Amino acid sequence: MKTMPVSRRELLRTCGVGFGALALNDLLSQDAHAGGEVPLHFPAKAKHVIHLFMNGGPSHVDTFDPKETLSRLDGKSAPTKNLRTERPTGNVMKSPYNFRPYGNCGLPVSELFAHTAQHIDDICVIRSMHADVPNHEPSLMLMNTGESRLVRPSMGSWVTYGLGTENENLPSFVTMCPGGYPIKESQNWQNAFLPGKYQATYVDSSGERVEQLIDNIRSTGVARDDQRQQLDFLAELNRGHREQRPHDQRLESRIESFELAYRMQSEAAEAFDISREPTETRELYGKGAFARQALIARRLVQRGVRFVQLYTGAGQPWDNHDDLAERHREVASGVDQPIGALLTDLKRIGLLEETLVLWGGEFGRTPVVEMPKEGSNQGKMNGRDHNHYGFTCWMAGGGVKGGQAVGATDELGFQAVENRVHVHDLHATILRLLGYDHKRLTYRYAGRDFRLTDVHGRVVPEVLA
Repeated sequence: MKTMPVSRRELLRTCGVGFGALALNDLLSQDAHAGGEVPLHFPAKAKHVIHLFMNGGPSHVDTFDPKETLSRLDGKSAPTKNLRTERPTGNVMKSPYNFRPYGNCGLPVSELFAHTAQHIDDICVIRSMHADVPNHEPSLMLMNTGESRLVRPSMGSWVTYGLGTENENLPSFVTMCPGGYPIKESQNWQNAFLPGKYQATYVDSSGERVEQLIDNIRSTGVARDDQRQQLDFLAELNRGHREQRPHDQRLESRIESFELAYRMQSEAAEAFDISREPTETRELYGKGAFARQALIARRLVQRGVRFVQLYTGAGQPWDNHDDLAERHREVASGVDQPIGALLTDLKRIGLLEETLVLWGGEFGRTPVVEMPKEGSNQGKMNGRDHNHYGFTCWMAGGGVKGGQAVGATDELGFQAVENRVHVHDLHATILRLLGYDHKRLTYRYAGRDFRLTDVHGRVVPEVLA
């Protein structure tokens, strides 16, 4: 007769000694993969990640990759050898913003990011990013999960799968986006085939009070001791159910979610309450949803949360096919001061060196004006189209060698031509800073060992300090 496989937890449950019962309760609060955290492959430089996602695609030639050629050729036809867009484009359009050098390194930054530029000596600007297609949906998925079409675990899920948690009373992975979900919604922070506990906890950061940020954070009708009794009874029922289904990770994830929600009622309420911060700290970050997100991100990282992702809005705020000069300035005005404050604050409390801060969108924008087309823009001829051939991301802290630009786009800023860095390469480099070989941080599913970088990716050594 064929024997059914016995899980480690089932063996402990049936061994008939007191240790088994104690171990079972302890294992419920640990990571679902054997042995807790995945052992590091290298000494880790970073312990946490804050991902500043500029959804919609900010223009690199108007932010961190200035091009004098655009001013010289403004209004003229672009050299055709440098331009191979899938959609019709017009003449060259110069940047409407001024650039100037900052810091000891002298890297130029646009006036849009004057606060962020104060930290340029801690920032590594990757000017040679490239992706696969010029469409939001697959490009968001690629940047977030390493795969543009199929269901795959997000970067934050892989990081928390590898590193586990430092605080059992808070989620290890938190995503904040004001006003609802971005394009592709929760697929951007999904766990896919990883255990459910590795999916992000989503927070709509448009509210200001804790009760607006997190639903049901406090019970209004049941005392805490009664909640504990109810949860214990529910856990007992779930364990009985699980004994009949020892290999159903969805049930185990649900049990852990109930436990985490109970523990969060005290600690999360405190962590998300920025009114506890001194007035001068809140003023440093400024006002608005992104400022609130940035300050909460610092508070979460300070309390051991591994991965925090901040979106600039539910739509595509940077997707400026028209009126780029006004709209980019408007969006940047809401994020620049908070980003500068976040870097200042992390450095002040000694957390920047162990916190990797990543900035960027899903792609960049063309150096030429966008031509009118039905259903896409208003035909004002003063915006830029999507561009996946070349764009910019930057990283700071967490073992990054700051004060430098890595790679380059061509003279127009259209495509990456020097030390080209694909999104897979970016992911491989991030995992390396966290202490992992991207080829060895795997999870076996459907007969295959999966990883964040799929079968691609290289570490970019110039980024590493």
